Amino acid sequence: MASDPEVAVNNLLERNKGLLDPVDRSSEIIFGLIMALTFTGSLSVATSGQSDVHEMLVGALGCNLAWGLVDTVMYAITAVVARARRRTLVQAVQRTADESRAGHWVRRALPEGLEEVMDDAGVTNLVRRLRALPPVQQIALLHTADLREACMAGLLVFLATFPVAIPFMLIQDAGVALRVSNGVAVAMLFVCGAGLARASGLRAWLLGGVMVVLGVVLVVITMALGG
Repeated sequence: MASDPEVAVNNLLERNKGLLDPVDRSSEIIFGLIMALTFTGSLSVATSGQSDVHEMLVGALGCNLAWGLVDTVMYAITAVVARARRRTLVQAVQRTADESRAGHWVRRALPEGLEEVMDDAGVTNLVRRLRALPPVQQIALLHTADLREACMAGLLVFLATFPVAIPFMLIQDAGVALRVSNGVAVAMLFVCGAGLARASGLRAWLLGGVMVVLGVVLVVITMALGG
């Protein structure tokens, strides 16, 4: 099993491997759902015809496509910035001769939780390991893995539109379609909340329920603000 300093080195220098972690996946889907619900929730079933439903669907898909693209770009930029910060930390530790300052920088950069259990000896060991690393590149580059994760993040925002939009494509009665769509959205919010709970060690049913309520509240606020 890896020691605390080894874990800390990996946390400082590397990002999580894999195509988004469970928290990122659930968060992107929830964001896409809320954006889609602001469109479906604005539909008046009493006065809407097929043209109104069609306009709503086009608006929902277009909005989530646009936000998916924005999310993709920002995710990639964030990845590069985070890598640059890690490289700057390593360079600073390698260049300074002041053990106290190096230890202070490293301790501040440790993930929450690990900082609390890492003693001074562990921090000193970590500083030595960072200094023993070969010199890092001056420029932080965008990696292929970053692009894959960024594209997946944007794609999840866009794809989250379809479960709540499909009922309007298959059901002629706008009122029935809206009820089915809302039911699907509530179920998806609950599942995403439960997924967040499993990834964080919380109660699935509790966080799932909280996510449903929070999602509805956010939709109402977004619509009230003209979103």
